[in-house]
Amino acid sequence: MAKDRGAADPWLTAAVWLLLCVGVLMVYSASAVLSYHKFDDSLYYAKRQLLFAVLGVFLMLWLARLDYDTWQKWSRTGLIACFVLLAVVLIPGAGILRNGARSWLGLGAFSIQPSEFTKLALIVFLAHWLPTRKQNLTRFTTGLLPPLALLAAAFGLIMAQPDLGTGTVLFATGMLIIFVAGMRIKHLMAMVALGLAGFTALVASAPYRIDRITAFLDPWQDRLGSGYQIIQSLFAIGPGRLMGVGYGLSKQKHLYLPEPQTDFIFSVTAEELGFIGAATVVVLFLIVVWRGVHIAFRAPDLPGTLMAVGITGMIGIQALMNIGVVTGMLPVTGITLPFLSYGGSSLTLTLVAVGILLNISRYAR
Repeated sequence: MAKDRGAADPWLTAAVWLLLCVGVLMVYSASAVLSYHKFDDSLYYAKRQLLFAVLGVFLMLWLARLDYDTWQKWSRTGLIACFVLLAVVLIPGAGILRNGARSWLGLGAFSIQPSEFTKLALIVFLAHWLPTRKQNLTRFTTGLLPPLALLAAAFGLIMAQPDLGTGTVLFATGMLIIFVAGMRIKHLMAMVALGLAGFTALVASAPYRIDRITAFLDPWQDRLGSGYQIIQSLFAIGPGRLMGVGYGLSKQKHLYLPEPQTDFIFSVTAEELGFIGAATVVVLFLIVVWRGVHIAFRAPDLPGTLMAVGITGMIGIQALMNIGVVTGMLPVTGITLPFLSYGGSSLTLTLVAVGILLNISRYAR
């Protein structure tokens, strides 16, 4: 590894800080009404989000100074632990059922989402494992099949919850890492075709997923049912216009918009801060992706490159999916917006991932 050359990437640092600040402010605004109705405390969600933000920032700053190759010795153990948690969460009585998905494990007053840990654990493991198989990745059976089987196993456990949104982010991020590591184009095209066929089968196997597709095509066919979420989201975005209705003045968060503090927080952001505020959030995500790609290209070794690609891809893909859903460009998948949406596991793990990315930037050539 090259000698540490000093400060972490300033553009990435600034973009993450701004997104985190916007996130805490918007979680408070978006959740205040719901918090008061559910817990008689308008700060309930905001206080917990701030707690996890502080924890995540502490871990991010620590990991920004911890050599990223330190993760190599723990990558296998970490991934095995995540697979165990993914299996445990499926056990009735162990996993917590929310919105039809058994995706959480209770820890006292808090809960964790093992699938969030698995995304990062898989990135770290593949980044250190694939370079040892680089010469074989051009061969499907002996080189490509083992990492694909690992991806499929993780995806299958997450789909058993079921959580199509998180599973899609995990699988797409894994495929991106494998491709950058040396996967052949013809194999990639074959996997894309197979993935589309599998996605179609998953949609066809569950009536509620078919309803989401039909609602995406024409939400007004069932405006009080499957189309309700996207219609309410567009009702929030539209009145925001250029400057927004004003911070804290959203109407849709008054129990019209479902999950305003998580999946649809971007809708409330667009309503209150307008096109300028929403566009600023998008630009900040683009800066994160730009600097992540820059860091990946300049990493001193292949594990660093693959880890930077995976972390950047995970954040970028998830942000793209969430914003696509709330603006009606993609079917509803139940995916949160990194840095902004309420959620301890998601926020903490995203900041941990950024800490690793910042550390890689300190060794950039």
